[in-house]
Amino acid sequence: MATYSDIQDWLRTGIREGRWRAGDRLPSEAELCLQFSVSRMTVNRALRELQHAGLVRREQGRGSFVAPLERVAARLELRDLHQDAAERGHHHEAEVLVLRAEAASADCAHALGLRRGQRVFFCQLLHREQGVPLQLESRWVLPSAAPAFLEQDFGRQTPTAYLLQVAPLTAAQYQIEAVAASPEEARCLGLEAGEPCLLVQRLSHGAAGPVSWARLLHRRYVLQGSFTA
Repeated sequence: MATYSDIQDWLRTGIREGRWRAGDRLPSEAELCLQFSVSRMTVNRALRELQHAGLVRREQGRGSFVAPLERVAARLELRDLHQDAAERGHHHEAEVLVLRAEAASADCAHALGLRRGQRVFFCQLLHREQGVPLQLESRWVLPSAAPAFLEQDFGRQTPTAYLLQVAPLTAAQYQIEAVAASPEEARCLGLEAGEPCLLVQRLSHGAAGPVSWARLLHRRYVLQGSFTA
């Protein structure tokens, strides 16, 4: 007997091979029930999960349609490096390189909605997993969002974990690109100068507005996430 996964695989293959294109109507639930000899509940689950994955758009009374690609948006999970390493059974450590208040640069001011030169909190940490450099984190924080930021021991708790506690995040914007490591960045990450790295820039928002802008430089990284229409 067919399962909901069999129905999903058949529909995914049809979409991938162009049998149905963006905006096309997919076979109805009744047609799928007849074709696969399954219950409506099984078909509904298959379509519901394809909708959650961003491949299908369902309209009440009209049926299911292939979702337009331009309406699919990435949703990346915000992960704490310490928690991530622990789940793999690995040891995480963070070396605090800089922790201070400073004047916002033009880029920082633009990201956080401040005036250039306005006071911000800044930290730079080198994260290691199993003793191997993993990420160079540079983060600028709005003082009003986390007044006690400079008093924290980020060798024991990551800035991400701390900010999630004191200024719960409601949204984040990402920019991801491959860049060449500068000589100083390469030294920290144990690379050759100019060696490619993955740069993730993240602007995090809380209920009251921007909270922090982070520049996360990785020597290796795996992006995990889901997509939804």
